[in-house]
Amino acid sequence: MVHVEPAQEQSGGQRQRPPSGTSPARRVVRTGFIVTAVAIVAVTFTYPLLWLISASLKPRYQIFDNVLVPREVQPENYSGLLDTVPFLTWFGNSMVVGVMAALTVTLSSAMVAFGFAYFRFPGRNVLFLLVLGTMMLPAAVTMIPTFLIWQEFGLSQTQVPLWAHNVFASAFYVFLMRQFFLSLPRDTFEAARVDGCGYFGLFWRIAMPLCRPALIVVFIFEFRASWTDLIRPLIYLQDEALYTLPRGLKAVLDAFGQGGEQRWEIVMAASVLATIPLIILFFCAQRYFVEGIATQGRKG
Repeated sequence: MVHVEPAQEQSGGQRQRPPSGTSPARRVVRTGFIVTAVAIVAVTFTYPLLWLISASLKPRYQIFDNVLVPREVQPENYSGLLDTVPFLTWFGNSMVVGVMAALTVTLSSAMVAFGFAYFRFPGRNVLFLLVLGTMMLPAAVTMIPTFLIWQEFGLSQTQVPLWAHNVFASAFYVFLMRQFFLSLPRDTFEAARVDGCGYFGLFWRIAMPLCRPALIVVFIFEFRASWTDLIRPLIYLQDEALYTLPRGLKAVLDAFGQGGEQRWEIVMAASVLATIPLIILFFCAQRYFVEGIATQGRKG
């Protein structure tokens, strides 16, 4: 027997059927499906981090057991890390290099992006396409020429090449920030020009405060890239006192892997400590990060 939903009566004597697909049972099923899917994705992405934390607290012979909860907690792995390698020195080096790299590329990319977004000049679009075209060049193509340049300046064995190349902006970040600048009302800049504001004032006093979410997005992206970079430190850094965390962890793997058993508990503890700054940075700037990502495609 087919059950027919009674029609709902509206004002004026008209009757309307309830919208299909909005019954409580269907809403519960749909909500349950969404929650289950989100939970599966969350567990999938969180499990590697949980496994890393668990492995950092296990004895060496239990690290690769298929048990997430350690049967024997060994927090001495962290104190052993600090006693074995100059971890705090490497941590400080990574922090300095990461902050310098993020600041330089954020400022330089913002300046270039503002020029492409605000100024109208012949060949602007062609020049912008050429800038975007540089993203198709593999990084390996420019590594040797860049190393030779820094060698000529006598800086090839320092930390300067790890962040100074960002002074010349990044095509990807220029594209992101240009999209954000285009979303700003041009009347704001024109009114400032009428009031006597110069071009640098437009950029520094008006554009930069308004594009704070985009600046934070670029800063986080570049800080993460610099924090996890291994190739450049391998090329430029030979002095252990200048090592960044990835370069130091590579040295730990090489040293413990030669003629002896690998000390994975030290490596896991160092990896856990290395991820903490990125997690803290993201959660502190999460609101601006999400806002910056959400507004990249807008155009005013």
